[in-house]
Amino acid sequence: MTRKEILNPAGHLIDNDRAAEYGPARKNFEDIAKGWSVIFGVEIKAEQVGPAMAWLKIARLAKNETHIDSYIDAAAYMALGGEIATEPATADNVKPFKQQA
Repeated sequence: MTRKEILNPAGHLIDNDRAAEYGPARKNFEDIAKGWSVIFGVEIKAEQVGPAMAWLKIARLAKNETHIDSYIDAAAYMALGGEIATEPATADNVKPFKQQA
């Protein structure tokens, strides 16, 4: 499998499938961070969610290094994490998601 065969599906997932299902990534990561903050009793920031989720996928790869979906998902989480860490929050990327009927 080539790097493009991993990165292209990751891009498709975060730009299409996941975006349509979960809404803006920043809002989703902020919601996850709030929940984790309550669970763990320490402040978690949206910028920390991408690397943490990627680590989950990497830890799973330690058990099965040929599971391609984990590579794709880890790449997607890191791309989203990098975007969230480097782009300021705006009304467009934090607005609540409304599913279309």
